[in-house]
Amino acid sequence: MQISEIPKRLPPWFKIKHTESERFAEVRRLVRTNNLHTVCSSAACPNQNECWNAGTATFMILGNICTRGCTFCNVPKGRPEGLDLEEPARVADAVVSLKLRYAVVTSVTRDDLADGGSGIFAETIRFIRSKAPECRIEVLVPDFHGSREALRTVLNAGPDVLNHNVETVPSLYSRVRPQADYRRSLQLLKTAKAHNNILTKTGIMVGLGESIAELLTVFSELGDAGCDILTIGQYLRPGKDHVLVEKYYHPDEFDDLRAYALSMGFSHVVAGPLVRSSYHAGEYDGGGGRQSTP
Repeated sequence: MQISEIPKRLPPWFKIKHTESERFAEVRRLVRTNNLHTVCSSAACPNQNECWNAGTATFMILGNICTRGCTFCNVPKGRPEGLDLEEPARVADAVVSLKLRYAVVTSVTRDDLADGGSGIFAETIRFIRSKAPECRIEVLVPDFHGSREALRTVLNAGPDVLNHNVETVPSLYSRVRPQADYRRSLQLLKTAKAHNNILTKTGIMVGLGESIAELLTVFSELGDAGCDILTIGQYLRPGKDHVLVEKYYHPDEFDDLRAYALSMGFSHVVAGPLVRSSYHAGEYDGGGGRQSTP
């Protein structure tokens, strides 16, 4: 598809309601008063309104500055400043205040840290466990530059789900994720799965110029790595400095991709135009929990 053929407006199936309930205001207040970051805001997630109205948020630890230059991502990039050692406790306090039964914790990538931030991930898991023992915990981690020691630090803290997104097909990494490596991400998921058979999860975007054949190959390789849960969503360009959208997939095409992936052995596949990695995460983690509050 030529760039001139790309619709200038979103297709009609992208209808997002913008309302602000009392729960939305409560989540916003907690995020601000606890000096926390969420991937909902930093990554310009299209589902922020829906999730915050439901009283949920995906907490983003290790600051708000990423050391990598992925061209699809809206999170600010640059040189981060130190570490906030009090952050894990504040995240746990927010989980308690929101009465979450399922919490998702992600981070920016911190290549400037010797452990890639894995220690703060582990502390956050432990604080949530101590303050909200019934809450299930999903962590969406960076690749830690392939460090198995850093990955073990996170896994030994006992999350319920280990998530790491491959994001796109290998042929597009140099354009979309120039500092990442597909095989390294695949190995991380395989290594994590071997750790007490923990639930593993990954996500991929479509619409960046990949072929269906490439997607099916990735699905197959993820299945071979033992990955349990797959999310498939439409890439939406956050701003003019980000990589272009090459195609908007129709909802029927997402249904087809979901069927293909399920045939390859995943226990759960969630696919759709607005699906994101942590969207309704607690509904399909296998633990019976839901991310929304009672």
